[in-house]
Amino acid sequence: MTRPPGDGVAPARDTTAGATASIELAVGGMTCSSCAARVEKKLNRLDGVSATVNFATETATVRFDPAAVSPDDLVATVEATGYTARLPQAPQPAPTTEDDELAPLRRRLLVSAVLTLPVLVLAMVPSAQFDNWQWLSLTLAAPVVVWGGLPFHTATWLNLRHRAATMDTLISMGTLAAFGWSLYALFFGAAGMPGMRMHFAWTASTGDGSGQIYLEVASAVVVFLLTGRYLEARAKRRSGAALRALLDLGAKDVAVLRDGTEVRVPLDDLRVGDRFVVRPGEKIATDGVVVEGSSAVDESLLTGESVPVEVSPGSDVTGATVNAGGRLVVRATRVGADTRLAQIGRLVVAAQSGKAPVQRLADRISAVFVPVVLLVAVVTLVVTLGASGDPVRAFTAAVAVLIIACPCALGLATPTALLVGTGRGAQLGLLIKGPEILESTRRVDTIVLDKTGTVTTGKMTLRDVHTAPGVDRDEVLRFAGALEDASEHPIAAAIAAEARARSGDLPAVQGFAGTPGRGVSGVVEGHAVLVGTPAHLAEWSQHPDTDLVAAFDRAQAAGQTAVYVAWDGQPRAVLAVGDTAKATSAQAVAELRHLGLHPVLLTGDNRRAAEAVATAVGIDEVVAEVLPEDKVAVVRRLQRDGRVVAMVGDGVNDAAALAQADLGLSMGSGTDVAIEAGDITLVRGDLRAAADGIRLSRRTLRTIKGNLFWAFAYNVVLIPVAAFGLLSPLIAGAAMAFSSVFVVTNSLRLRRFRPTR
Repeated sequence: MTRPPGDGVAPARDTTAGATASIELAVGGMTCSSCAARVEKKLNRLDGVSATVNFATETATVRFDPAAVSPDDLVATVEATGYTARLPQAPQPAPTTEDDELAPLRRRLLVSAVLTLPVLVLAMVPSAQFDNWQWLSLTLAAPVVVWGGLPFHTATWLNLRHRAATMDTLISMGTLAAFGWSLYALFFGAAGMPGMRMHFAWTASTGDGSGQIYLEVASAVVVFLLTGRYLEARAKRRSGAALRALLDLGAKDVAVLRDGTEVRVPLDDLRVGDRFVVRPGEKIATDGVVVEGSSAVDESLLTGESVPVEVSPGSDVTGATVNAGGRLVVRATRVGADTRLAQIGRLVVAAQSGKAPVQRLADRISAVFVPVVLLVAVVTLVVTLGASGDPVRAFTAAVAVLIIACPCALGLATPTALLVGTGRGAQLGLLIKGPEILESTRRVDTIVLDKTGTVTTGKMTLRDVHTAPGVDRDEVLRFAGALEDASEHPIAAAIAAEARARSGDLPAVQGFAGTPGRGVSGVVEGHAVLVGTPAHLAEWSQHPDTDLVAAFDRAQAAGQTAVYVAWDGQPRAVLAVGDTAKATSAQAVAELRHLGLHPVLLTGDNRRAAEAVATAVGIDEVVAEVLPEDKVAVVRRLQRDGRVVAMVGDGVNDAAALAQADLGLSMGSGTDVAIEAGDITLVRGDLRAAADGIRLSRRTLRTIKGNLFWAFAYNVVLIPVAAFGLLSPLIAGAAMAFSSVFVVTNSLRLRRFRPTR
């Protein structure tokens, strides 16, 4: 899915014929993974449709051919299956509190729990049983079974009308069977006689049936399941809170400059090219470029980085970040769905809507699970009755099978972990594009790092100034900076920036001339100045002394770019310029090694420069002097050698290699093309985030597998236990509710994920 929440149908890139658009439907009425499987199956039967239904997020992500199917057809198909569907619409205001949304379910749970508690006490504590106590139990239990369990009964009826069975079918049948048996025993058997007494048992009950009631089972199971559903709803809301908070970060209105006057308008009225004012403490309304003012911008809400970033005229700023310092005037460059925040939202929504490969096995099992359980319950009833001749034991064993087998945990195992993991990643500036990416992070053993902009800052800076004896350093920088200020070369820009920082305004240049690949010349304050290569100086018959030549060679050996500065016919200094490694790159490489990854530095720069950077950050394998189109070949070669390759890059020239790699990690500070090609986007330009992204992905995958193991093991172990009459329906209900709560709670542990630093 590649649309921001609230948009309509969006174009979708797909290799399948006809699938040219995508849409996300809000699906209502689903109560378990079996429901999601039914909706998905129905949608996928339509021509040109590929659908994925997510039970946890209650959404259906659909790719379809508009020529064959319309969005209204998709909605009609879902409704014909017995559920509700809603087309995408503008985001609605969120509830003011969590309780506003969960209040009806909470009220149903509390009322049912209050009525059920006396029923449990009377059934489990013989000393509390007085004459005709069973009739009080019936009075209290009936509203719980009928009204408290109404969501289960309603869903069961709707599913039966469509000849389907889901988790609700098991719950409804189990509780109504226990309640119906109790009514029979009370009105037509011996259970309604004054003086009747009961004893609680952990296993299936025995007896002739006419004197047994199961009101505590029917009501308590409803309460247990309502409790589980309430806790699930709360947990699902909490697990999706990170994404909702992210999408709510943006400003609601903006102060636009119109004819020199500030006019506050809704954010929707902002257009590309508009200039708007951001005061200290305000959120920046949208992506743009600073045109006036200097300040520090707090990007922590978007990137997870706590240190504010200094901005000045010409600096790029991102919408939803906070102006922590002075007044800024910003020119909008992106608005609406094109902003970085909207892009992040699309990536997270797409990740949460997908399914990991391991989840598809669980879905296939869930689709046939309920009918199989119904068959097992019938077999249990018949076999136990035939073997023991005890109708009560056979009945309670069958009811226990129905209740213990509900596949809630199976359906929640993957979606809840994905919700929490991707949401937490979004908070930290780590965007995992899809659940299938998780498997790749587990297998990766080699990580290829692009040098410029990834390991290094990507900006040339003046690293060293070596002067001849008696030459003033500031004078060298003033003359060289003035001359280079007239050039657009990155090396010239680095020299000019350092000169301006030291001496302020630079002197004017007369007679400026440049020779591509060699250097520049001109007159500064009456001096004929040259800056350039040895060949450039030789053209003017100027030759540096041995000391300057040695300094030049040292700079080159260190991987830096060196130039001579000469004036009035005499070489005076050597300036060394280089792209420096980011302060955090060495730590990032160490963290990647700790994760079992072998780092490889990949660059188009010369080998000496590449090896200097590699040595500085702790990388021992370097592939240098590679053309942009050859980066893909390097990744392929590593793959042919049996390595599972991750690639980290930030430029257009990295996009193909990112796509070729088994796992692509794109720096969010890079180009949109690189971000689109990557599997994980690192919103902040810090290489340490690559290690965090891999750790979070691996932990999310471990959580999913742990959840699925629990869900499978729970059913595999306890269904036979219940079928053999070793589990009472009351304990079965509690165990089933606990299994779902356990899975969701285990997923919520991902919210505590922290970067290593």
